[in-house]
Amino acid sequence: MGRVGSLARALVAVLLRGPSAARSNDPATRPDSGAQEERGTMTVSRIATTSAPAAVGPYSQGVSTGQEAGSLVFVSGQVPLDPATGALVEGDIQAQAEQVLKNVGAILAEAGLGYDDVVKTTVLLADIADFAAVNEVYARYFTGETLPARAAFGVAALPLGAGVEIEAIAARA
Repeated sequence: MGRVGSLARALVAVLLRGPSAARSNDPATRPDSGAQEERGTMTVSRIATTSAPAAVGPYSQGVSTGQEAGSLVFVSGQVPLDPATGALVEGDIQAQAEQVLKNVGAILAEAGLGYDDVVKTTVLLADIADFAAVNEVYARYFTGETLPARAAFGVAALPLGAGVEIEAIAARA
């Protein structure tokens, strides 16, 4: 399914919501970081950076619930796309995991946070046999005394034929 499935989802989004539903990797068309929306008593701000790939669907790279201590940052699932080209990176699962974690880091940095601020990750693997290889890369990025909580799942397929996808939740100290 891979690329065909992603293209089909994008086409359905355009048909249902109009041309603005399509997303581009062109930095000039990306929404600015910091756009805010009031949701009850909480303000949600969009996080957007050209240092990470554009979302491949109708969602934000990340969102923040505020700038004060205790507020949260949610980083959408990142696949191993090169931010400059929008193409899937070449190489084995470790090269893919490396790019995914760089993308997660770029979105965290846009929000003023780093890997030590991450409290939870979810790792999705197209082949659960890649678990140990991805862990080797993951352990180079998450090195603090208190490591994030984490769930890891084997899945049937990931967007664009990726081998790994990682999402993260970070908390402001």
